[in-house]
Amino acid sequence: MMTRRSTGTTRVARALWYASKGTIELRTAPLPRPRPDEALVRTLFSGISRGTERLVFKGEVGRSEWDRMRCPNQQGAFPFPVKYGYCAAGIVEAGPRDLLGETVFCLHPHQDYFVAAGSSLVRLEGVPVRRATLAANLETALNAIWDAGAGPGDRIVVVGAGVVGLLVGALAARLPGAQVTSVDVDEGRRPLTQALGVQFARPHEAPGDADVVFHASATPAGLATAIACAGFEGVVVEMSWYGHKPVEVDLGGAFHSRRLKLVSSQVGHVAPSRRPRWTHRRRIETAVRLLGSMPALDALVAEEIAFEDAPAKLPRIFGPGGHGLAPVIRYPQA
Repeated sequence: MMTRRSTGTTRVARALWYASKGTIELRTAPLPRPRPDEALVRTLFSGISRGTERLVFKGEVGRSEWDRMRCPNQQGAFPFPVKYGYCAAGIVEAGPRDLLGETVFCLHPHQDYFVAAGSSLVRLEGVPVRRATLAANLETALNAIWDAGAGPGDRIVVVGAGVVGLLVGALAARLPGAQVTSVDVDEGRRPLTQALGVQFARPHEAPGDADVVFHASATPAGLATAIACAGFEGVVVEMSWYGHKPVEVDLGGAFHSRRLKLVSSQVGHVAPSRRPRWTHRRRIETAVRLLGSMPALDALVAEEIAFEDAPAKLPRIFGPGGHGLAPVIRYPQA
């Protein structure tokens, strides 16, 4: 039995909107009736992508990126108001017969009920719904591994132990014989990285002579550490996105004599090494499947925020001094 609210005969849904710089609102809007190829999903959890959504919240998405940074099912436009987000997991309550009752993942903003194309939903097939909110970030991590060309036995360093950095480390640690170290300023991340099979180091302890270094701290200091960790002709994969802020990069010293490669990785396109054969759909299905085999990742979904409380609590999480891993939003039916 569906529990959607209604106003007269019009079904409505509630969604989070980045309404203006520093302001988040919970807005109600009519919910369209699903077409034959669409499904109605009741959201159970949605994940906050702290790095990207902080930039959206602060109005720091550069004008040149307004079109490229549109997410699937987004409404509104940058800079504001915009309904943004891409880590939703829930249960299908109406739609194609083969999807009814299935728990699914969808690249959709934070909304309690939504209608989406059936082809945009990925069955979870046993993956816990809370863990499934990591699917989009794990897809980003998978793409970065491909961009780096990392392989068995490599010395791999990941600078930045946020959600994306931890997911990169977790995937890299599954490469046979790989030596993987996570570098972060927060000593509290040590137990978490070790639980994922990854060594931990503070920046001043960061190992050198790495074959591949991933940078995911979104700080100039972190990028400098990443460059310092790379060995001769090593690859430094820049995963951080800084919005419209310029970033100072130290390309002096031994950068050129060590013949380092600085590579950009971004999830909007499948990595070139896979692009001839892989679609976005195959990549996100693979990310969901990988989540099913990695129960240790449940530790990355630690903090829950009630949907109704999100407008009041997220500004603190996005604000100065906001620490910890990205939270997950819990919807009333969960």
